[in-house]
Amino acid sequence: MTGGTGTGGAAGAGSTMPYDGGPPPTGKIKVWMAGDSTMQTCSGACPCGWGGEFQAYFGSNATVVNSGVSGRSIQTWLYDPNVTTMMVNGECLVSPKTYSSRWQAMLDPATGMKPGDYLFVEFGINDGDPTCAKSRHVSSALFQTYLGDMAMAAKMRGAQAIFLTSTSMMQCTSNAVMPNRGFGPETKAAGMANGVPVIDLTQLSADLYTTLGLCPNSGDFTSTTSAVGKFFCDDHTHFESAGASQIAGVVAKALRDQNIPLAAYLK
Repeated sequence: MTGGTGTGGAAGAGSTMPYDGGPPPTGKIKVWMAGDSTMQTCSGACPCGWGGEFQAYFGSNATVVNSGVSGRSIQTWLYDPNVTTMMVNGECLVSPKTYSSRWQAMLDPATGMKPGDYLFVEFGINDGDPTCAKSRHVSSALFQTYLGDMAMAAKMRGAQAIFLTSTSMMQCTSNAVMPNRGFGPETKAAGMANGVPVIDLTQLSADLYTTLGLCPNSGDFTSTTSAVGKFFCDDHTHFESAGASQIAGVVAKALRDQNIPLAAYLK
């Protein structure tokens, strides 16, 4: 597949034409997911990440394995609990440099990623911490290196990585939401460098907020009656289950619009 960028995210498989259907696949696959709290399955009423709502968009032959974890940068997701608060040469020191159990599970030759599977990777919200006080700082270059490493690990197992930029912050400019998140350019560059499709979820989520008429608003994300309060959980980043489901739907639509073969498994 070829990588791509653009406001809607460019396509995989060398085409930007929408997926045109065909007979449903008969083989069973897994969709593995690595990300932060905006992807994490909700453990209570809220917040809820979109990854926890993604399974509902697939038929029975695709199983979503969601390993989104709140508060993680790409480095802490990969190396928990070994990322320290010490900065060395501009990066948080990892010691010992052994992978987290969640990434090891995906790499397991018996039970992890298999040919035909997909790996979704979405980071960038926490990675911009300027210091290592929370062990989350990641430089632009290292962020791209880690994305490339994850894509290569998937490829070696016959799986296909898909990169996503982070969901946008809910921040109005008049009647619209302007896309607002870090590490978008790095995600797109890593997609291009590694031949991985990129879904520009920063742009797509901002477009969704605007289309739903969430701007302008009072800034009260806790309201149970306002449109913005029903979508977001307590702040401008995290979702109620209804909001998370709509974000999952945006990602599902992007698979079709970008002609990514995984779209064949959607309902």
